[in-house]
Amino acid sequence: MPPSCCGCLSQYTHHHLVAFLLTFFSYVLLHASRKTFSNVKVSISAQWTPSVQNESAPAFSPGQTWEDNRLFADEEEATLFLGALDTIFLFSYAVGLYVSGVIGDRLNLRYVLCFGLCGSAAVEFVFGTVTEWLHFYNIYLYCGLWVLNGLLQSAVWPCVVAVMGNWFGKSGRGFVFGLWSACASVGNILGAFLASSVLKYGYEYAFLVTSVVQFAGGVVVYFGLLTSPKEVGLSWPDTGLGPVETDTDSHRPLMSDEEDEEEEVVMYDGGYYSVQQQDEPQAESPQAIGFFQAFLLPGVLPYSLAYACLKLVNYSFFFWLPFYLSNNYGWKEAQADRLSVWYDVGGIIGGTVQGLISDVLGKRAPVLAVSLLAAMGALVGYSHSPNNQVVNAVLLATTGFFIGGPSNMISSAISADLGRQEALRGSQEALATVTGIVDGTGSIGAAGGQYLVSLIESKLGWMCVFYFFIVMTGGSIVFIAPLIFKEVRAMWRDLRGVNQQL
Repeated sequence: MPPSCCGCLSQYTHHHLVAFLLTFFSYVLLHASRKTFSNVKVSISAQWTPSVQNESAPAFSPGQTWEDNRLFADEEEATLFLGALDTIFLFSYAVGLYVSGVIGDRLNLRYVLCFGLCGSAAVEFVFGTVTEWLHFYNIYLYCGLWVLNGLLQSAVWPCVVAVMGNWFGKSGRGFVFGLWSACASVGNILGAFLASSVLKYGYEYAFLVTSVVQFAGGVVVYFGLLTSPKEVGLSWPDTGLGPVETDTDSHRPLMSDEEDEEEEVVMYDGGYYSVQQQDEPQAESPQAIGFFQAFLLPGVLPYSLAYACLKLVNYSFFFWLPFYLSNNYGWKEAQADRLSVWYDVGGIIGGTVQGLISDVLGKRAPVLAVSLLAAMGALVGYSHSPNNQVVNAVLLATTGFFIGGPSNMISSAISADLGRQEALRGSQEALATVTGIVDGTGSIGAAGGQYLVSLIESKLGWMCVFYFFIVMTGGSIVFIAPLIFKEVRAMWRDLRGVNQQL
C-alpha cells in the first residue's frame, strides 16, 4: 500500500481533530437547517392555503382574518411557490459561491465562516418562526429572505474545504476528505430527526430549533477554529508531514502540490511536523489569485461542468425522493422520509471508499469514471424497483454509493487538489476560490435541474426522469474524459516502468 494510505497516524494531533470536527459539524448544521425546509413543506403549504377548519369555525377565524392569512387559493399554488423558493435559493446560492470563494481567499476564513453560519441562522429564524408568530405572510418577503439565505449559506462550503485543505495535505487526502464529506448526508439525517421531533407543535418550531443550533455552532467556530497550521507555528501540510521521507511520485493525486523548501523534522504533541529552518527568513504570505485566473487553472473547467451534471442528479434525489416514494408507491410520508435516508447512507460509504481507492491508485479521474458508469446501471435498476421497501432500500443505497460518492469527491478532495496544484507555486491562495467555482457551477446545474425534473415528470412520467438522470450522469463522464485518458495513460506508464524494473 502506498505511503499516502498507510502513513503514520502520529503526524496528526488534536489540532487536526478539532479542525476536522468543527468544519464537519459546521456543514452538518447548515445542511440540517436546509433539510428542515424540505421536511416541513406539507405543513407550510397547509398553513398558506384555506382549510376546512377555516370554513367550519367562523367564530375563531372570521372571514377578514381568514382572507388576510390565506396566501394562496389552493395547495397546488402553494406547492408551485415552494418549488420556486427551491430554485431561488439554489440560484442565489450558486451566485454566492463564486463571490464567497474569492472573499474567503482574501479574508480570515474563520470570520467568513462564522458570518455565513450565524447570518443564515438568523434569516431562517425570521423566515420560518417570526413570520408565523406574527402571522405575517408575504410572498415578496419570503423570496427576499430566501435569496439572502442562499447568499449567506454559500460562504460556508468554500471556507470549510479551504480549512481542511490547509490542515490535511495530499497524503491520504482522498480518504480523509471522503470521510469528511459525509457531513452533508449526516446533516440531512440530523435535519430530518430534528424537524420530525418538534413538527407536532408547529413548523415554526422546526425552524426555531435548527436555527438556534446552527447559530450556536457559528459561535463555537468563531472561538475554537484554527484555519491553518501556521496559526500554531507549523508549516503547511503539503510540505511533508511524515517522519520518513518517501518517494511519492508514482502515487500523486490529480494535481501535484509538492514544495521544494528546505525543511527539518521536529516533534510536537507526539506527532512529526516539518517546519522551516529557523535561520531562514520568513516567507511572505502567498497572494490570492483572481477569479478568472482560478477558472483557467488546469482541470477546473472540466470538473466544474462535470459537477454541474452530477449535482443536478444528486440534488434531484435530495428534493424529490420522498415525494417520488409517496407518489409512485403510495407509501406514507413518514415511511418515505425514513427510506430516503438510505440514499445518504450509500453516499457516505461511497465517498469514503472511493476516496481511499483514489489514494491507493494516486489518481482521481479513473475512479470517478468507473463509479459513474456503475451509477448509470444503478439508475436503470432503481427505476425498475418493485413495491418492496427492503429491495428499494438496497437499490437506493447502491445508487447513493455510485452517485453520492463521486459527488462528494469532486466537491471536496478534487477541489482541494485543484486549489493546490503546481500552477499555483508562489500564489497558493486559491483553494476557496476554486472550491466556490466548482460548487457554484454545480449549483447552477442543480437549480436548473429542479425545474426540468418537475416538467419532465408532469409531461412524460417518472421513467423519463430516470432516463434524464442517466443522460446527465453520462455527461459528467464526457466532460472529464480527457482527464480520464491522461491519468489512465500515466498509470499504464507507471505500471510498465515497474514491470521493467522487475
